[in-house]
Amino acid sequence: MEIAVSLKLEDYAIIGDTRTAALVGNNGSIDWMCMPRFDSPACFAVLLGTRANGYWQIAPAGEERAVRRRYAGPTLILENEFVTDSGTVALIDFMPIARSEQRTDVIRIVRGVTGTVPMKMEMAVRFDYGSILPWISPDETGFRATAGPDALAVKTPVAVSHEEGITSGKFTIAEGQSIPFTLTWYPSHQTEPAANDPIEMLRQTDNRWREWSSRCAVTGPWRDLALRSLITLKALTYGPTGGIVAAPTASLPEWIGGSRNWDYRFCWLRDATLTLFALMVSGYTAEALAWREWLLRAVAGTPDALQIMYGIRGERRLTEMELPWLTGYENSRPVRVGNAAHGQLQLDVYGEIMGVFDLGRRSGASSLPQSWRLLTALMQNLEKIWQHPDEGIWEVRGPRRHFTHSRIMAWVAFDRAVRALEAGFQTGPLARWRQLRDRIHRDVCERGFNRRRNAFVQYYGSDALDAALLMIPMVGFLPADDPRVVGTVEAIQRELVSDGLVLRYRSESAVDGLPPGEGVFLPCSFWLVDNLTLMGRHREARELFERLAALSNDVGLFAEEYDPASRRLLGNFPQAFTHVSLVNAVRNLREDSVR
Repeated sequence: MEIAVSLKLEDYAIIGDTRTAALVGNNGSIDWMCMPRFDSPACFAVLLGTRANGYWQIAPAGEERAVRRRYAGPTLILENEFVTDSGTVALIDFMPIARSEQRTDVIRIVRGVTGTVPMKMEMAVRFDYGSILPWISPDETGFRATAGPDALAVKTPVAVSHEEGITSGKFTIAEGQSIPFTLTWYPSHQTEPAANDPIEMLRQTDNRWREWSSRCAVTGPWRDLALRSLITLKALTYGPTGGIVAAPTASLPEWIGGSRNWDYRFCWLRDATLTLFALMVSGYTAEALAWREWLLRAVAGTPDALQIMYGIRGERRLTEMELPWLTGYENSRPVRVGNAAHGQLQLDVYGEIMGVFDLGRRSGASSLPQSWRLLTALMQNLEKIWQHPDEGIWEVRGPRRHFTHSRIMAWVAFDRAVRALEAGFQTGPLARWRQLRDRIHRDVCERGFNRRRNAFVQYYGSDALDAALLMIPMVGFLPADDPRVVGTVEAIQRELVSDGLVLRYRSESAVDGLPPGEGVFLPCSFWLVDNLTLMGRHREARELFERLAALSNDVGLFAEEYDPASRRLLGNFPQAFTHVSLVNAVRNLREDSVR
């Protein structure tokens, strides 16, 4: 059996066009790319399998002595620089911001920096997650790869050959030279699109990202780190609809060799609302308005049919399936696409939705009549179901429970609705919602707080802790100096911290119905920073933040989890939830510093 050749997650960077994205290794290989959308089947899938499942590598033909990489300023243009004995060469990778859903472009430009460097190009196109070998049609400017609904046109001045499903070419690059490679996806039943000028596309793409980045309102010592996170969040936005994916990847394991492997290429209401919170407070209101329109379309229908997640165009049916022909990232199986969690009940999403609309109201965003009608319908449904057990924020695949965090977020929903009515923003049943808000608060304090442990616990009647309860002071349920909050934070620090970083909960407790084993959860670790900041423990907060910031890879990207023992990133990558949490922590630290 062929051995998988995927790199460590920290060795990858992302390029994208606000339609889809690709993961590029520091070895010059694109190992994951779905076209034309984030949720399309991958045409390069070695990330989850072997080289037989597709890749595209451009690299020196000999051994390099060093590899340096960076993004070209505040853009999503990636530069890999290879240093060899015969010279230095730069590989510039980017995707022009898409203007049409009928084509997707990837442009790779090889530039000679010093000396003369022998180079190689290898490409194995495999449609449908590495399972379909396409028909290759050479022409005078490159070749086409076609299978079923998909076609790729590859243009390059380099002569290439095709053998046993692999296209390869060798060339030499000298100082001052540039050699381009362009790949264009288009529907196979349509005429091949006209080729674009790679150098002009580079200029336009650079200008568009710099213009977007110039609107960043973040200031302070961590501005560059926060801006890289914001650029990443923008890259995870599906431009045509405003939907935001949780990550551009599927089935990357939360523990190497484990089975916690999920598809994140969908729009979680929770992740999207938290993403938009980070974007709005950082100066990006246009994205918030686009997402609001996406939400109105996606959840249209009866409020009791609200899902926790949708497809990037608002699709509801996200059927989960396994792909047995893929061996999994470092043999972590099964490989899953689709996500069965779309059918779960998670009460916290009501709080997140109301929270982001409340922020928009207070930020002066214009209101649409249908927005309040939607919110009213959702609140009326929450009135009926807030006492129900649910699967909770962590999407457990065990029994439903009365999760404390879910009830707290139900309180947030009613609290933000009451705020809107008290401000005269809209009309509604103020007295009834105010009464329900207060009732839920009492319920959580009486049933979710364990007096013996002096801490809020994971679910009613439990002794277990849950890092989601770090949200309590952040959403205003209780102040940070409340003894119950202090007790909860201290208990989490004692029992859910591994090597200074925060676990979501103890996976061996079997609360989620899955085999144990996962890394520390980076968003929760940033939430601990927020709690320490709110509690006035400034030195601890800054030290933890700086340690977390150092866990990003060399181009500022984070996954969802981290293994302190092996010092490796884990889970889908890059992860919106982590980057959102970083941006919010930067904001809280900055606000604390100017008080």
